[in-house]
Amino acid sequence: MTARNGAASESPAPTLGFSAQADVQDALVHWLRWMESERTLSPHTRAAYSADLGEFLTFLTDYRGGQPPSLNDLSDLKAGDFRAWLSRLSMDGLIGASRARKLASLRNLFRWLDRSGRLHNPAIASLSTPKVKRPLPRPLTEIDADRFLNESELDRDDHWIGKRDRALYTLLYGCGLRISEALGLARKDAPLTDTLRVTGKGRKERMIPVLPAVSEAIRAYLDVCPFTLAPDGPLFVGARGGRLHASIAQHQMQKLRGLMGLPDSATPHALRHSFATHLLADGGDLRSIQDLLGHASLSTTARYTDLENEQLMNVYRSAHPRARKG
Repeated sequence: MTARNGAASESPAPTLGFSAQADVQDALVHWLRWMESERTLSPHTRAAYSADLGEFLTFLTDYRGGQPPSLNDLSDLKAGDFRAWLSRLSMDGLIGASRARKLASLRNLFRWLDRSGRLHNPAIASLSTPKVKRPLPRPLTEIDADRFLNESELDRDDHWIGKRDRALYTLLYGCGLRISEALGLARKDAPLTDTLRVTGKGRKERMIPVLPAVSEAIRAYLDVCPFTLAPDGPLFVGARGGRLHASIAQHQMQKLRGLMGLPDSATPHALRHSFATHLLADGGDLRSIQDLLGHASLSTTARYTDLENEQLMNVYRSAHPRARKG
């Protein structure tokens, strides 16, 4: 394949792995190079985009009776042609999330083709993105959450690190924080009183009540921490005194869930889910839980109601005599 002017200074042409008309191949090569140089996307991501477009062009080739499409053909595509492709993906068993991702790849290409002056096709803008069903949160049970907090302190050889881990996980579970919010706290923000001010997504602040168990865990950690923590420095520090990274907390929880026989869904974020789910089960109202979690939309918080209903139905199916009989 021959590139355009300046090819001597360009990286080698990407291997597309599928057949297409020469003008489409040339456009795709430049599009992939643009994503590498301007968007700085990883090779893995660019390969995923290329695979999605390859599947689409293969579909079009079959759809058109075996003739690979040219740029003119792509510009003439109607909304019905795109919908036929999406319908084929659905018949092939792809879930909404996968179809939405492939459509996003196609939109990315067509926007670039439009901006670069190669073709204009407004039909793709009229397509609705396939609905993506967000998975329900997977919290720990109250018993497993309590067991986990105890084990998180005992598993560490260094006494102070065990206290740190328990303080961090207790904070996530007791206040419903995101891991980034907890690790972003400064020493002066240590929740040793009955309230905690947190800056969450979108730089929005919220006030959260602090349980005595949370304050006690934080105080126990600070009492044995071997480092002098500056007021404006991080509250949670690593083994060398620098800010604790989320990957350390995630890795330790992965290790503990294996030792305790907990599911793979037992992550630091699951402690936040557990906070909300257990509040709801104990009579908390959705609006208050929304404020505590810092959700912008009540519909996001309402997923916990769906989870509670699902759990109730599981209990019914396993316990009710008529349900067991089918």
